[in-house]
Amino acid sequence: MAQQFKACLLAAGVFLTVLMCALFPENSSGIENAIFQQFTQHIGQQIHKDKQAFAQANRCVSWFYKAKKTPLPAVQGIGWNATPSSQPEVDCLRNYPNGIDDARDDFAKTQTLLSVSLTFYQFALVADRNDDAIYSPAELQDLLRSLTLSYHEWDPTPKQVMALTERFDSWYRSRNMDALMQGMSDLYERGYRVSPSDRVELDRVMG
Repeated sequence: MAQQFKACLLAAGVFLTVLMCALFPENSSGIENAIFQQFTQHIGQQIHKDKQAFAQANRCVSWFYKAKKTPLPAVQGIGWNATPSSQPEVDCLRNYPNGIDDARDDFAKTQTLLSVSLTFYQFALVADRNDDAIYSPAELQDLLRSLTLSYHEWDPTPKQVMALTERFDSWYRSRNMDALMQGMSDLYERGYRVSPSDRVELDRVMG
């Protein structure tokens, strides 16, 4: 009889656990890290596009300079390169019909955009203070406020994710590096730092 009673209690406990997860999904680890995962994934997708655009512009600047047999300019800040195209002259002449001036302008633009997206990615990593791929309530509060966004603990996850991704999109489009660096400074004042784990992840993204 006692064993049956214990079994009933165990079954009831399992049922309550499942019910709580269904009613309050924020308690499940899969939902808790949704904000971090979706935010970093959103930025990561833009980084991938920026790397391709920068590599194309960089490759074509190189090709135009070689065609003119003049020295290449120094790359400032970012020197990432993709695999060279098998027919750079075709791509470069098609994408930059006005020649090297167009390519150089696009080179500067894409380099700046890649810098913004990479810095924002670093920002998102730094905000995960203990590198557990989850924004705790305290971390999320600091992250939002450093981006000049309001924090309300009762806001649902989709709303918080949307606020973060929209802030990224807005500052990315305006190339607002000043505001981004101010936000990073705010996190640093609160004791956040770039961890070894963050550096490894940044290297991976740049690879």
